[in-house]
Amino acid sequence: MVTYVMDSSAVLRYLHNQAGSDRVAEILKGHLAGDCQAVTPAAHWGEVAGITCKLYGRREMERVLSRLGAFGLQVVAADGDSAVRAALIKVETGLPYVDSFGVELAGRGLNRVLVTADFDFKAASRDVTIEFLPAK
Repeated sequence: MVTYVMDSSAVLRYLHNQAGSDRVAEILKGHLAGDCQAVTPAAHWGEVAGITCKLYGRREMERVLSRLGAFGLQVVAADGDSAVRAALIKVETGLPYVDSFGVELAGRGLNRVLVTADFDFKAASRDVTIEFLPAK
């Protein structure tokens, strides 16, 4: 079974009905049907929360997070080992530390695909499978 690791840009594209939102919706529907898994690193979940709160306020942020939770999007927390692996990914690729958690989570096993709208992740494309959403 494929596990889709969605970074904050993918989730925000879905929430804002922007380019690639249909693909994210397809992944979430597949997750609900049990055909795949959809996960996001806790650091990216926090980015979604912060950006949503900044743009629309706390009440809307809580509504959005609840809606995503109802889809069963699993938020994966980091432990000490994953934090160190993410730091090493940052050093090796030049990605921001938060984004390194997406690569770290996608690299934890076979059949994992990082889904993103952030083309800076190309620096990690030799290490993990990445599905890039279309540009805006």
